[in-house]
Amino acid sequence: MRQFNLCVLGSGPAGQKAAIQAAKLGKKVCVVEQREVVGGAAINTGTIPSKALREAILNLGGRAEATPRTADFYKAARTATFASLWESANRVIKAEIDMVREHFARNGVEVVTGRGQFRDSNVIDAVGAHASETVGAEKILIATGTRPAKPTDIEFDADNIITSDELLSLSHTPHSMIVVGGGVIGTEYASMLSALGVKVTLVEGRQRLLDFVDAEIIEALQYHLRQSGVTLRMGENVVRIKRIEPPPGARTRDGVMVEATLESGKTIRADCLLYAIGRQGNTEDLNLSAAGLTADARGRIKVNEQGQTAVPHVFAAGDVIGFPALASTSMEQGRLAACNMFGERCESYGRLLPYGIYAIPEISMVGWTEEQLTKEAIPYEAGVAQYKEIARGQLLGDEIGALKLLIHQDSHTLLGVHAIGTGATELIHIGQAVMAFNGTVEYFVNAVFNYPTLAECYRVAALNGLNKLRNQ
Repeated sequence: MRQFNLCVLGSGPAGQKAAIQAAKLGKKVCVVEQREVVGGAAINTGTIPSKALREAILNLGGRAEATPRTADFYKAARTATFASLWESANRVIKAEIDMVREHFARNGVEVVTGRGQFRDSNVIDAVGAHASETVGAEKILIATGTRPAKPTDIEFDADNIITSDELLSLSHTPHSMIVVGGGVIGTEYASMLSALGVKVTLVEGRQRLLDFVDAEIIEALQYHLRQSGVTLRMGENVVRIKRIEPPPGARTRDGVMVEATLESGKTIRADCLLYAIGRQGNTEDLNLSAAGLTADARGRIKVNEQGQTAVPHVFAAGDVIGFPALASTSMEQGRLAACNMFGERCESYGRLLPYGIYAIPEISMVGWTEEQLTKEAIPYEAGVAQYKEIARGQLLGDEIGALKLLIHQDSHTLLGVHAIGTGATELIHIGQAVMAFNGTVEYFVNAVFNYPTLAECYRVAALNGLNKLRNQ
C-alpha cells in the first residue's frame, strides 16, 4: 500500500486546487478520480459545458446579448442542433481536461482512477472497473462534488424528462420546454433555450427568481426573460410530472409530450422538461461510516471554518459542503483546506465572494444587497449607471445593462456592487477590489478609466449616488 501526505477524493475545482497547493508545500499527493477524465462536474457536465453552450448560442446572433433577435438569428437557431453547438464546447472541455492533467503532472500529483471508498479514516480503496488500489494518507480531503437531484417519483429519461446532465447530450433542439426550478441552473438554461427560439415555461415556487440577488437586478432579468418569450410561473409548485400522447397538431420530435401539473391545478405541456431543483452530494458510495463520518439527507458534509470535518485529519471542500457551491468558491475552499491541514498560514478575502449567473443577459454581484442592508438597519444610498448612458454600452448595443453601487451614507464606503448586462461577471471585480480595501466611492470619481469601456459605469454610478447624498 502506497502512502501519501494527502489523498484527495475528486478532481473538480476544490480537489484540483487542494492537491496543487499541498504539492507546492512539498507534500506527496494523490487524487482519486472515479471518471476516466479529470475535472469533475465543473469541466465535464457543469460550469464549462454550460458556459460553452452559452457562447455558441451568442455566436449565432453575432454576440447580441441583450438586443432583440433578428429573423436571421432565429433561422440559424432553428437549424442548429445541440450536437453542432457542442462541437465548439467539446474543444474547450478537452483543452481544460488536458490543462488539469498537465498541472497535476507538473506538480507531481498522482492520479489514481477508481471510485474512492474509506476503509478507515486513513485508508482509501480506489475501486476501478478492471483493477483496484489501496492508498494510505495522513490527511484526506473529500471533494466529490454533487449531481442533479432526481426524485424517485419522477421517471427521468434521456430525451423528454431530463436534468442538466442529460441536456448536454440532446441531439435535437426542443420546440418547447418546461424548466422546473428558478435557481441558478434553471434560470441560466431557461434564458439560453429561449434565445435559441425554444418556447420556455419556467416554474418557480418562490415569488421571484434567485432571491439571494438584489431585487432590482432580478426585476430587470425577469422583465428581459418575459420580453424574450419566457413564461414565468412564479409562486407555483409542480406536484406531478408525466408523459402524455400529444394532442392533434402538437409539435413534437418523437410523438411524446410531457405534462406538469401545478399545485394550483394548472397543467403545462411541452415536448421536454428540465428538472433543476437541487443537487445531491456524491457521498453515498464513500463508506463514510468507516471513517466516523456522516452526511445529511442531501449528501452534504458539515465542516468548520478551516474545512475540517468531525474527524480532525479529514477535510471537505467544494459543492459537497453546500452553499454557495460555485466553482470559484470551491477552488478557494480547496486551497484554504490544504493550507489549514498542513499548518500553512494563509489569508483569504472569502467574505467578499462574487456571484456570477451566466443567464442571457448575465448577472453578477458582490457584497450586501439592499434587502440585507435594510434588515440590518445600515444607512445606505444607491448609485446607478445604465449601459445606454455609456459609450461602450452604445457600441455593444446593450440597452438593458446597468451597474448599481450601494454606498454607506456616512463613510461613503462601498457596501455592494450589482450588475446586469454584457460583461457583468468581469465588471464586478473592480468593485470587489475596492471593497476588499474598504475604499470609498470617491475613488471612482477621481480615477481615470479607459474610454470607451464599461468600467466608466463605476464613475457614473458613483456620481449618481454622491449627488443623491448631497441633496438629502
